[in-house]
Amino acid sequence: MLDWENLHYLAALAKAGSLSAAARRLRVEHATVSRRIGSLEEALGVRLLDRRGRKVLLTTDGERIAAMALRMEEESMAAERLALSARSDLGGTVTLSVPPALAAARLVASLVALQRQHPGLVLQVLGEHREAALHRREADIAVRLRRPVDGELSAVKLGEIAFHFYAGRDYLASMPPERWSFVGYDDSMADAPQMKCLRSYAGDRPIQFVANTSDLQLAAVRAGAGVGILPDFMVDGDPALSRLEDVDEPMRREVWLVVHTDLRRSAAVRAVKEALTEGLTS
Repeated sequence: MLDWENLHYLAALAKAGSLSAAARRLRVEHATVSRRIGSLEEALGVRLLDRRGRKVLLTTDGERIAAMALRMEEESMAAERLALSARSDLGGTVTLSVPPALAAARLVASLVALQRQHPGLVLQVLGEHREAALHRREADIAVRLRRPVDGELSAVKLGEIAFHFYAGRDYLASMPPERWSFVGYDDSMADAPQMKCLRSYAGDRPIQFVANTSDLQLAAVRAGAGVGILPDFMVDGDPALSRLEDVDEPMRREVWLVVHTDLRRSAAVRAVKEALTEGLTS
């Protein structure tokens, strides 16, 4: 009998492009992906991978079967969305993809209150900057900092986040502007609007501390690493930090609540959307 789960691993490899990337996507070991696809080759009696040293390519048969596996995966995800949408009770698991700092500061409290009201509801919150693929059910609901343009998605704008430049009070008192250094994102967020704004403001001055989350940047700015561009909701009321006043207008990013159109009628998804809206607009 064919193990359908092995086809899932082949589909992941086809999407990711390498065994290691597929393993990260599936949250398993590299060897597990190789073993699963090896089992699929044995069951089908065809060679799916061309293993050339450390590089692995799909054979012609592998590409054809991977395409079938991807179509099967799409249909499976559509069935899951249909099943969740058909449920009238506030139960089951709803997965959310949200920017981590925004989730911690503005969303978790509302979600916990919702879960207390409905103990049968399981909330899986993924704090991540990437845009989860809702059509593949990587998440059921996403909070994004830009409006989606592709896919069968329903999006509602909830507001905007303002960013200002901040630095530690002691840092500003001891360091003249021409000697400032800056705190920014690493390469994973190099194209983020706030990072572009930071580079423009810094000019020739160095960005000497980089991190992949705004929480880490806030900690670095507070510790005296330099000037950072941070969302106001993270900093307001912090006595250790000062907002730079030489920038007339804050940088703003839109906040969008996004759900796959197949899930708009789901009672659980609607309840979570209401909780997110309350957290973001209160």
